[in-house]
This record gives sequence, structure tokens and C-alpha cells, in this order.
Amino acid sequence: MNSKTHRIARLTLSLLLIMNFVLGAAVGWAQPIRNPFDQSFFLNASIMEINYYLSQMEQDELATTLKLLRAVQVVKGLYVGKVQGNSLMTGSIKGMVNSIGDPYSVYMDPKMFSELMMETKGSFGGVGIVLGVREKLLIVVAPIEGTPAEKAGIQSGDQITRIDTQNTKDMALDEAVGKIRGPEGSKVTLTILRPGAEAQDYVLTRDTIVLKSVSGKILESGIGYIRISMFSETTGKDFSEKLDELTEAGMKSLILDLRNNPGGLIGESVKVAGLLVPRGPVVSVIGKDGARETSESLLDKPTVPLVVLINGGSASASEIVAGAVQDRGAGKLIGVKTFGKGSVQRVVPLDKESAVKITIAEYHTPKDRAIHGKGLEPDIVVEMSKDKDSKTDPQLEKAIEVLKATR
Repeated sequence: MNSKTHRIARLTLSLLLIMNFVLGAAVGWAQPIRNPFDQSFFLNASIMEINYYLSQMEQDELATTLKLLRAVQVVKGLYVGKVQGNSLMTGSIKGMVNSIGDPYSVYMDPKMFSELMMETKGSFGGVGIVLGVREKLLIVVAPIEGTPAEKAGIQSGDQITRIDTQNTKDMALDEAVGKIRGPEGSKVTLTILRPGAEAQDYVLTRDTIVLKSVSGKILESGIGYIRISMFSETTGKDFSEKLDELTEAGMKSLILDLRNNPGGLIGESVKVAGLLVPRGPVVSVIGKDGARETSESLLDKPTVPLVVLINGGSASASEIVAGAVQDRGAGKLIGVKTFGKGSVQRVVPLDKESAVKITIAEYHTPKDRAIHGKGLEPDIVVEMSKDKDSKTDPQLEKAIEVLKATR
């Protein structure tokens, strides 16, 4: 196809898109805009944006776009039932993002987008489970402390095979999250498969999940203990305040508990690491083009001996902190291998109510280790007791032992 033909193809496609909108509005496929100025402004802006996108397309992409529009017209024009053109286009966007094959890249409809915004602010409705995907299976990364899921005994590493009556095979990650969440007081049944055990149904009553991401206290012999359950908007600030509080109370060493911490906002994890590791790199984010953006700590030197507790529920932002501590020699990691989610997502709004969450980069530790799909190995391996009724915490006990030996 020569350049002239190419330009004609783009123009034709633009006209088809405009006709699709105008005809759709005329027959009820789109909501008519009453104010003529608004309609004119919208159409002109749309034409400019459409032309821009068309100018960026390769020849085969133009042909496929035309095929998509033809398919929309075929379904709207011939399907015997009622069809909403908007729903068809939304379905196309979902399919497009799902075709990437990345469980962490998804189209977020208004409900999912709204829930994400609430979650990063520290509260949302549901049962308190953070989910991930491993070998195409829906896996519990971690139950959140004090939630219906944790109280029911759901554990990190559990596989969810059904949500109510629906099999989770080939279910998109955020679709599963949307099905598990719901209004406070309603119920959801999760079928859980745990290694070495038969599948079991858990009937959970949804609640409003309020995240208090940082808590702490002084243990024996001046050993401070800080637990971070998730990295939300205020975690860095809350951690700094808790650190100051324990220091004033006589803290001489610190245990940072990141077990069952599924991650959250990477920027907040960088703030936490910046209070623990010496001046220098904390994490590097490597993008599509290989460009590297490195975040650094400005701390002159760590103030107290440090141990970090990790397990299979420690993921993403918590792995950034643990990896920085381990690589920079700021402390010891105790527990078992982490989950291994080392990819970075960006939420890109498509309009006021919807967005695409897309994987844009991977992060590496200060020693350039890629974590995604691999996880972090602890410096000292300590398994938890397999006895559900056991009141002991051998990982915490080992951390106390290690810190006592540093004096």
C-alpha cells in the first residue's frame, strides 16, 4: 500500500468511526447530546484524536481496526436480541488487554476502578484477600489481618478453585477480585485447595475492610517490633512516626514484620526502605525500552540492628524493602521465600470512570536481581509450625535470638 492509499485508508476509517457515532446516537446506540455546542465540540475533539491514533498505526493494524468496526456493525445490525454498542466496544477493550496474557494487566470498568481508588486510600468492601496468579492458578498472596478471610483460616498459598458456583479456571485476576468483593453483610463461598488436603468450601461474610498498615511495640530487651500489613497512601509517614515513637521508648534493635504483606504503593515502600538502608540504591525500575530509574536512600547509616520477617505472602512492595535490606547489608531476612511479584503496573484512565491497568516495567534489587517469578530467599530459613493450634512463632523467636546475639 503506497502512502497515498494509506492516507485514504486512514481518512475512510475516520469517516466510518464518525458515522458509527452519529448513526448510533440517532437510533439509540449512544446517548444523544442535547447541547449542540457540546456535541460539535465532542465530535471535533474526537475526530482530531481519532486521526492522531490512525496516523500511528501500521498497515496491518489499520486493517484489523476496520475489521473490528465491521464486526460491531454486524452484531448490532443482525443479532436477534438487544445489543448496546457501548457494551460491545467495552468487551473489545477487555479482550484486547486480556490477549497480552499478563494477569496483572486488565481493563478496569467503573466498579473496579472505584474499588482500586478506595483500596489505596485504606478501605474497601470484601473479605480481606489479596490475590495473585501462579502458573495460571488463582492463588491467595495473603489474607489481610483482622478480616473475615484471616479469621476463617484462609492462608497464603491457598488456591481458589471456585467463587460461589463459578470455576476460576481462565478467570482474569481482577474479575476474580470483583466477584469476591461486595456489600457488607453479603456472603461469598470460596472453594479452597490446599497442598496435601482436599478442597474445602469457606462461606465468608463480607465486611468493610479498613487497613491500618503500621503497628508496633517494644518487645523484650529493648527490641522494637513493627508490623506493616500493606503499603497504602500513609504507610511511609506512619512508619516514620512509629520508628520515632519506639526510639524514644528505648529501642535498641528492630524487627520489621513483612509476612503476608502483599505490597501496594511502591513509592511508600521506597520511603520505608529509605529509613532502614544506608545511602545508595533501593530499587531500580526497568521499563519497556530498557531505561532504568533508580530510587535511592539518603540515610547516612542504619541506626539500629535490623531483622526482616518474610514468607510466601510477602510480595511486590514488601519485596522491594526486603530486597534492599538484604542487598545493602542493612539486616537479615528470616522466614521462607517470598511470593515473587516484581512487575510494576500503571493505572491509565480512559475517561472519568474507567481505566487500563497495564504492566509497564519490572523492578530489580540494588544488586540487579529480578524478583518476578523468583522471589527472595531468606538469609536464615525458618518454617512455621504446621500445627494450626500452635501458639508459638518460631520465625519471630529466631529474630529475637539473632538480635540478642548482636549486642
